[in-house]
Amino acid sequence: MSTENASLARLSMSLPAELFRQLDVMVEERNLPSRSQLIAELIRHALAEHEALTHPEEMLAGTITIVYRGDRGRVRQQLAESQAEYLKEVISSQHVFLEDDQSLEVLLVQGPAVRLKELCDALRSVRGVRQLQLVTTTALLPPLHEQDGKENAGAQVRKSHANQEAAI
Repeated sequence: MSTENASLARLSMSLPAELFRQLDVMVEERNLPSRSQLIAELIRHALAEHEALTHPEEMLAGTITIVYRGDRGRVRQQLAESQAEYLKEVISSQHVFLEDDQSLEVLLVQGPAVRLKELCDALRSVRGVRQLQLVTTTALLPPLHEQDGKENAGAQVRKSHANQEAAI
């Protein structure tokens, strides 16, 4: 038995026939090897969303995707000002111009769930923002710097989780 199989757990579930059919269509259209892979991905998304709602201080990493139009200079300036208030959370950003006088900006973010929500709310309030979506994961970026030989809290949590998994 492989190590990967040893860490798997089986799940049996019943679904309405039409939902089951739609699931199979989705697996096929995404060219996935199995339903299990799709269901695991959907569960991971739901768990990250649940974590953000139930544990607002929990550290999350993710992206914020923004589509906006209008006076690009004014909107970009307001978005930049909002981001400046969240320097600890915004790791990087990428901007491209789209057709029809629209722009797309993607932010790489990490921080407490409550701060990421506040950042999204601040960005949404900018006139001209048409779409905004936050996608998060509970996996974190590795620490960029260690100060005075001390690890940051995120590194300590990751080591703790790794030790727990190794013990299992």
